[in-house]
Amino acid sequence: MSEKSVKVKFNLASPIQFLALGFGSGLAPKAPGTFGTLAAVPLFLLLSGLTPLIYGLIVLVICIAGVYICGKAASDVGVHDHGAIVWDEFAGFFITMFMIPVSWQSILVGFLLFRVLDIVKPWPISVADKKLTGGFGIMFDDILAGILALVIMHFIFS
Repeated sequence: MSEKSVKVKFNLASPIQFLALGFGSGLAPKAPGTFGTLAAVPLFLLLSGLTPLIYGLIVLVICIAGVYICGKAASDVGVHDHGAIVWDEFAGFFITMFMIPVSWQSILVGFLLFRVLDIVKPWPISVADKKLTGGFGIMFDDILAGILALVIMHFIFS
């Protein structure tokens, strides 16, 4: 059994675990990262009307807080980067969509592009995933996937 699929008991009453689990979306029995990214879409839509500066600052806070949130949740259950921890998918998707015109097409392409990069983990994402640990390690490979997806998105939609 892989480390990411180990059965553990999460506590949604814990604010840290509630956030780390993407408001519970990470508890989906199959493809928790995909469900976590899907759960990020409505929150992205709420944030999308903000100025780029404010949006960027909020995403920065989400990323920095995510290091603690993901690290603490992983520590609480004793499993590094458990599949149910999806706060990193929220951050990666928000990065993917930075300054992209909002439409159902851009959201769909951004969603698919981010998920493919997060799953396939091309270089340098794969290096970060293998070498980094703790909350920073949990967050950083998704941040890199989001940045790579963002660059591709700007080629497509700008």
